[in-house]
Formats: sequence, C-alpha cells, structure tokens
Amino acid sequence: MSQSIEHVKCLIIGSGPAGYTAAIYAARANMAPVLYQGMQPGGQLTTTNEVENFPGYPDGVTGPEMMVQLQAQAQRFGTDVRDGWVTKVDFSGPVHKVWVNETTEVHADTIIISTGASAKYLGLPSEQHYLQLGGGVSACAVCDGFFYRNQEVVIVGAGDSACEEAYYLSKLCKKVTMLVRGEKFRASKIMEDRVRKTENITILMNTETLEVLGDGQVVTGVKAINKSSNETIEIPATGFFVAIGHQPNTAIFRDYLELDETGYIINVPGSSKTNVEGVFVAGDAADHVYRQAITAAGTGCMAALDAERYLASKE
Repeated sequence: MSQSIEHVKCLIIGSGPAGYTAAIYAARANMAPVLYQGMQPGGQLTTTNEVENFPGYPDGVTGPEMMVQLQAQAQRFGTDVRDGWVTKVDFSGPVHKVWVNETTEVHADTIIISTGASAKYLGLPSEQHYLQLGGGVSACAVCDGFFYRNQEVVIVGAGDSACEEAYYLSKLCKKVTMLVRGEKFRASKIMEDRVRKTENITILMNTETLEVLGDGQVVTGVKAINKSSNETIEIPATGFFVAIGHQPNTAIFRDYLELDETGYIINVPGSSKTNVEGVFVAGDAADHVYRQAITAAGTGCMAALDAERYLASKE
C-alpha cells in the first residue's frame, strides 16, 4: 500500500474538456489543483479527428490538438497534471481518500470527478481499424454528422439515442441505413415512428454487422447479415455510426456516490454537487443527454466554482 500520504486542496480525477476546464478555474482561484489524467488522457475527444463545433475555432481543430491546448492552459495557471489513474476511493469519512495506481494515497479537501463515459462499440476489428484512423467510424452523429453531408451512412442501434441520431443524420445525409440487430426497436413508440416516417431512412430489422468495409484508410461500405434469412448484403456508405450506448467510467465510486441505473453519477440539480459533501462531478460521468465537449467544459467550470465556494464555507 501507500508509503506516504499526500494532502491536496483540490484533486481532479480525469482529463478531457471537463477536467481541464475545472483545472483552469481551480488554479486561477489559488486552489492548487492536482489532476490525474486517467487511462485515456484527453478523454473521448482524442479519438475525434475534427472538431468544428467548439466555439473559438473558426477553422476547426483536431480533438488531440484541442486537448494539448487545454492541458497547456491549465498548466500555465499552475495545475499539477500527472499521469496515472485512480484505482480506489474512500469517501466514508470527513477525509476524502484516493489511491492512484494502487500505490499512492492522496487525501483531498475537494474532489472533482471528470472520468467521462466510454462509447460502446461492436468490437469488430474492421470497426476499430477505421475508428483509430478517424476514417469513417463514429459514436456521435451530432459531433461528426456534418462531415457526411449529402453522403450515404449506416447507423447501428435500436434505442431512443439511435433513433435521434438517425433522424439527425437524415437531415444532413442523402441516405441513412439503420441496422436494428433484434426483431423490434427498444426505442419509445414516438421515436420509432419518427424514423419509420422519414423518407431517406431505410430500416433493416434483425440485421447484424459483419464487417466495416473500406480501402484501408476510409470507410466505403458495410457488410451485414439478415439473421432470419442468412442473406449477406453489402451497403455502400462513407460513414458508420454506432449508437448502442455509453458506459460511464464511474464503477470505483459506486460504494459512495449515488448513481442511476446505468451508472451515471447523480448530481444535485443546478449544481455539480454529489451526495458526498466536498465531492463534485463534471462532464459525461453525469451527463447522458448532451455529451458534448462544450457542455462538459461548462460543467467543469461549475464544479470548480462549487468546490471553491465549499472551501470558503469551511474557513
């Protein structure tokens, strides 16, 4: 276990727009924040090739480049940015205890959780290949749909989010093919009706993705199979969207924080406060609705301000 215990005023768990924004505000408030980047430094945006909807970047920016800039800004104000990830916490007493890499023990007056959420993917080697290249695989239609204007795309999913994303894509793309793996939608009736009534959305029920096709660099189509007839089809497409859900990275907090049925941290409405005094949440770890960089950054600001006010109330 720990050889020594470090005490900090503000500990930020996780990076990305939420964590780095919280760090900027906390550092400027002389809270001397320590930020552990986690297993995916920079968060989900590091897998996003182009970001064109974040204010202040008229020519767009790549996700990794934005994260480098946010980190540099946080460090300019004195944030101690560290490698490593939190493996255990203990919020049962007045002292918030955190273990990093199972060895380093940190005690914090305030904690800001910005561990985010991970998109669920099918796990196909071809899907992961084009996802890593930024060549046509995405889990966010609102983020990336713009790049497929007047093109043909495929989306996988059967819930409300999949229907919302398919409908969003239908307003941008020439054709949207929706692959529903089961025999019926999991979405609400109103959302199902919306996609069924949209002319340029083709719905293929009971259809499973076999392979994302491409030229090695970009997606050119999708191979799928109808599980009822065993018929294999190839669907021309330049984009492949996966809308089968997200998993919030919150498992280590389960024993202490209130989570919803999916695992998202429940915050006090209108604030970043959790059910544990002095512990705050920002970004996608608590947001299953918007999941955008700009909203994550906004809640990062909220968490730092809430933490600052909490500390002031204790003086």
